[in-house]
Amino acid sequence: MKSTTSRPRLVVSSDGRGVVGHAGSRLLADLAEATGLESAFIDALAGLRQRAGGHAPGRVAVDLAVMLADGGEAISDLAVLRDQAELFGPVASDPTAWRVLNSIDAAAIARLRGARAVARELAWVQRAETRGALPQAEAAGRVIPGLVLDIDASIGICYSEKENATPTWKKTFGYHPLLCFLDNTGEALSGVLRPGRAGSNTAADHIEVLDAALAQIPDEHRHGAPILVRTDTAGCTHAFLAHIRSLRDRGVDVRFSVGAPIDEQVRQAITKLPATAWYPAIEADGQVRDGAEVAEITGLLYGYGTNLPADTRFIVRRERPHPGAQLSLFDTIEGYRHQVIATDSRLSDGPLTWIEARHRAHARVEDRIRTGKDSGFGRFPSREYAINQAWLELALTGIDLTCWMRMLLLDGALARAEPKKIRYRLLHVAARITRSARRTRLRIAEHWPWAKQLTEAFDRLAALPRPCTC
Repeated sequence: MKSTTSRPRLVVSSDGRGVVGHAGSRLLADLAEATGLESAFIDALAGLRQRAGGHAPGRVAVDLAVMLADGGEAISDLAVLRDQAELFGPVASDPTAWRVLNSIDAAAIARLRGARAVARELAWVQRAETRGALPQAEAAGRVIPGLVLDIDASIGICYSEKENATPTWKKTFGYHPLLCFLDNTGEALSGVLRPGRAGSNTAADHIEVLDAALAQIPDEHRHGAPILVRTDTAGCTHAFLAHIRSLRDRGVDVRFSVGAPIDEQVRQAITKLPATAWYPAIEADGQVRDGAEVAEITGLLYGYGTNLPADTRFIVRRERPHPGAQLSLFDTIEGYRHQVIATDSRLSDGPLTWIEARHRAHARVEDRIRTGKDSGFGRFPSREYAINQAWLELALTGIDLTCWMRMLLLDGALARAEPKKIRYRLLHVAARITRSARRTRLRIAEHWPWAKQLTEAFDRLAALPRPCTC
């Protein structure tokens, strides 16, 4: 049979020198240093160091975070960094990394969170000095003022027996972490690892995650900008919403937008609405959405939600169901799929239709979680719960590094790209290391399509303002 291949014939050998892979991931390692994350981690875990000549536990933690952001899934994937000492310097062995993870207890995690907050503040200052204000979250073609925090839970499936891994409400087996992301930048502000049987609407867990997320926000923004907290129906509990309301007494201008359950009283209120009460719903781009309408039912719910904060508004959305939609009996009779949200947003905050569309933008957190599972917390490495808790914290750190890279070093489509695209185009690129005039050079292939963007990112990294150490 005649060969029709047009690929050049190759003779393969393993004697290449000065060649490195995953060259772009050096950006993440250097960014950890430029934002002060590495030094803060080293200080936070200094007490765990067993001998002066060994690897600093904080540096090991940073290398693990870089490995996770690079797409690693197991501690053994640290070899990608360790076997390229010319590029990444000395990197701990797998047993050393295990020992560091095993020594990170609840107190150490608290110190790591404090270190992340310190680094985040510097990263935001660097953003302000080099590129201006933080990105603004948008909904339906309109800017959402201030910061937007999205809280949601997810199932982390475990395929073997692990401590605190239990059956979940989805009839799977594993963990049920609760996470908070900043919609403006995609940063992973906080997360708690929970047993699989943990309740979806556990108020104490929501309060813990929210407080930890707020602690990550620099004071200038936490006390100087409006904050919107969005959750699904799991967040519609008296304790959680009352806690959000109480934050205003501490100088935090925070409001909520949460999904609300539909009970008989809500169904009766919907049926009482006159045709004139409904307004056309809008799409994500601000255009009218065919077959969808929005109305406010606050005045028709006598006694409903009395356990929720005063001035809570209830907004209902109805839409012709798409094929395959799961409908209740009420939805089937009415011919519409209904959804209700509870919010304490004021009338001056925007039109009713926009407030409802603003809440639907909470769905973006699903993408954050999906990509986060590809960045570390999709798989947990140990049978021990404490090690997996530490792993989650480092996975969140790796997500932050990727977000800081986007908002400080990248432009155009790459500044909005998901981690998988960034890895394929920038992080996993091969390069050569050469030395001349006492300088080490990283030479990226001239014809690599994104070579210019990668070299520009390294240039921007070198130009980032650093804090004064004098």
